[in-house]
Amino acid sequence: MLGQLSAPKNLCLLRLSAIGDVCHAVALVQNIQRQWPETQITWVIGKIEASLLQGMPGVEFVIFDKRAGLKGYQDLRKKLKGQQFDILLHMQVALRASIASLCIPAKVKIGFDRQRAKEAQWLFTNKKIAAQAHPHVLDGFMGFAKVLGLEVTAPLWKMPLTDSEQLWASEKLSAANTSGKPIAVICPAASKAERNWHAEGYSQAAEHLTARGFKVVICGGPTTMEKLLAEAIISRSGFSQGENEIQNLVGQTSLKQLLAVLKLAHLVVAPDTGPAHMAVTVETPVIGLYAHSNPKRTGPYLYPQYVVSAYESAIQLQYKKAASKLPWGTRAKGKDLMMQISIAQVKKTIDRVISDNYGELL
Repeated sequence: MLGQLSAPKNLCLLRLSAIGDVCHAVALVQNIQRQWPETQITWVIGKIEASLLQGMPGVEFVIFDKRAGLKGYQDLRKKLKGQQFDILLHMQVALRASIASLCIPAKVKIGFDRQRAKEAQWLFTNKKIAAQAHPHVLDGFMGFAKVLGLEVTAPLWKMPLTDSEQLWASEKLSAANTSGKPIAVICPAASKAERNWHAEGYSQAAEHLTARGFKVVICGGPTTMEKLLAEAIISRSGFSQGENEIQNLVGQTSLKQLLAVLKLAHLVVAPDTGPAHMAVTVETPVIGLYAHSNPKRTGPYLYPQYVVSAYESAIQLQYKKAASKLPWGTRAKGKDLMMQISIAQVKKTIDRVISDNYGELL
């Protein structure tokens, strides 16, 4: 701990990406704000991630363009010229983030403990958070609150959503759901195709959700891969028209609009991808599908009980050891690992979510 006697005048946080990690960081920021309401917070962040958090009270966002090369660092230095922060929370271990930290004037620069300070992050900080044995990413971030001497409580999110964004989502969903069924959102695609489950599995999950009385909506970004996957799911499901038609919103939402859709949903099915963590921030139950990364580290934080995982068996097969015996964060390798997740497991977990949260009947 820093032995902080009073709240600092200002504080800078460096976390550029990705969407899921930024959602975890919001929990930390809002924890700090509840205890230090007068502290001015500046957040150096990526452009896409900033679009999700725009309008967040009490935070000034400074966008760092990682694609701009040297100019990105020069622009960051120019934007922060004349500033002097009491504290920098350096919360990203990537080397480009550490180089960006050189452009941020701060007396105290706090980074990860030596074991987690990969890519030589420890060289760019003068204080460290305490080591943790096997933390979820969010709990790891809360280590920054602890070193500041703040109380760490269960995460509470207040995501910035305007009335117009929520109205857009409400109108978009209700237009295709005239009978007012509960909404189930499938966000089938992760940033890496190998983390995606197969179209057949998603289509059977959609059929099961429809049979349980849901209106199924597929969401995702504008990439060709995501559009093709959505089309494959819909064509396999047999619900391309009529009352049970799957609503396809892939490529049609901004991040804010997607968050509003997730907030209106009753449950979400997704692999290890940003929208799964966005759903957590608006307290929509998530069925997380995992095989490559440890769900105890990167799973939907509030809903670990609904994870369907092939990770442990893949790790055991590849390393001949249990995941608990390997370095925390060890990834399983292979293009077909997600195929180990059975359709029956996912259907059973859907039924559990319904039973736990809504009773047998919605």
